[in-house]
Amino acid sequence: MSRQAILLVNLGSPDSPSVTDVRRYLREFLSDPRVLDSPWLIRQFVLNFCILPSRPKSSAEAYEKIWTREGSPLVVMSQRVRLLLQQKTDVPVELAMRYGKPSIADVLQQITQRGVDEILLLPLYPHYAMSSYETVVERVREVLPSTIRLKVLPPFYNDPDYIRALVAASEESLRKDYDHLLFSFHGLPERHLRLADRSKSHCLVKEDCCAVPHAAHATCYRAQAFATVREFVKLANIPPEKYSISFQSRLGRDPWLKPYTDVEIESFPSRGIRRLAVISPAFVADCLETLEELGMRGRESFMHAGGTEYTLVPCLNDHPLWIEALAKFAKRPQSTIS
Repeated sequence: MSRQAILLVNLGSPDSPSVTDVRRYLREFLSDPRVLDSPWLIRQFVLNFCILPSRPKSSAEAYEKIWTREGSPLVVMSQRVRLLLQQKTDVPVELAMRYGKPSIADVLQQITQRGVDEILLLPLYPHYAMSSYETVVERVREVLPSTIRLKVLPPFYNDPDYIRALVAASEESLRKDYDHLLFSFHGLPERHLRLADRSKSHCLVKEDCCAVPHAAHATCYRAQAFATVREFVKLANIPPEKYSISFQSRLGRDPWLKPYTDVEIESFPSRGIRRLAVISPAFVADCLETLEELGMRGRESFMHAGGTEYTLVPCLNDHPLWIEALAKFAKRPQSTIS
């Protein structure tokens, strides 16, 4: 009989909000060629001379604002999700981080020492992107012994259980009166979409490329983000005029997916939107990008521009329907990666 283990993998976090730990974390994160995808020599120059000399200090200050007594909100919540999922299954559930601790390599070593011969990988990313979902799968493949079968949950951006959990987790926040709901997804460089498009002839070639069915959507972050919103507003019964989509957290000078969240937030009051709700469906646990970037800086920008009420909708976190969705994912037949 197969001895299986479930492996949850999320992004990760520095060990602490100190500049030293943040610099170490950023070095690991931005050294990943699927995140900063320039040629090696250019990547090293950009990392060591443009980013690491200054960014760790500002990032450390941001982490300091959200850090809890238990540690990083993302890591703490991911650990809680692992425990809650373990209560739903007899299969051992483990947790690793793509960057930082516990590392994928260390966790897999512990798992394989227990005689496991099959691992079900659940990347905690609803949408496909080379810098998130793909890098997790490839890192697991790199360090997993060839004798162990690997099964992988595909992106679940339009899965009914994920959508139901997302709507349920948002319900309390969206009971408040709001003029507009902004779906803010983590941004990507436009070139990442083109690289992920195996046809090289669809993504971002036409203005309505995401609205036209195409095989490229299997690896298109933007099309999958739009699909999530489409299913969410249908279930939550939100009219088209009351929501929009944007992309946050851009880095560098290259074109990223538009419109930009920070620009949109600042412009809303001048467009008559004084009560704004913001949701981040690409993140399953609240983290720096939701709590600090949107919850603090976004709120400040909106209020300074003339807004009167700003609601940050929480991520899925440990919502019971999200735990149920993960339990269902774990029981479904998944693709085997050789």
